[in-house]
Amino acid sequence: MLKLRHRTDADWAPRVLAGLPELLVEQAHLEKKAASTALGFLFRYPEHLVLQAPLSELAREELEHFEATLALLQARGIRFGRQRPGPYAGRLLRIARPADPERLLDQMLCCAVIEARSCERMKALATALRGVDEVLADFYFDLVVSEARHHGLYVRLAKEIFDPDLVQARLDEVLDHEGEVMREATGMARLHD
Repeated sequence: MLKLRHRTDADWAPRVLAGLPELLVEQAHLEKKAASTALGFLFRYPEHLVLQAPLSELAREELEHFEATLALLQARGIRFGRQRPGPYAGRLLRIARPADPERLLDQMLCCAVIEARSCERMKALATALRGVDEVLADFYFDLVVSEARHHGLYVRLAKEIFDPDLVQARLDEVLDHEGEVMREATGMARLHD
């Protein structure tokens, strides 16, 4: 796992679980957005063949997670609909430089950090749910494995396109920035607030 600069507070999981319906609706939206982001790379950067098959596979997996989350919502009688996104991703992506090739690198590293933060928080949720709601605990523990793989994939692919030392240096900057973003968290009942 990436070494996140800011650890999620221990009281975060119990607090957001109080707003479980909103959290699960957000989960569905996040899975759909992750699939869309992976596909966006495929369309914007067809010249980088190294991205094509791995991100196509990642997009399919994210859509499977979206469908699984929709099924959970339906089983629990929670209506899926529009939801105002939390500000986390927008604040994180402010570090992305506006022109390629730097933009590609920065966006890939932001994706890696988002996946790492998701991994950390989903593990906290799964742990808090153990003994309370085994179906959701198992759901989140399964997602933790995927999120860990996904953040590693984005970093690995970045290092295949760019100089690995440059990638690592920029990743450290993105991680520092994400730590600052986390200190500005809104306290919403969200995975990414």
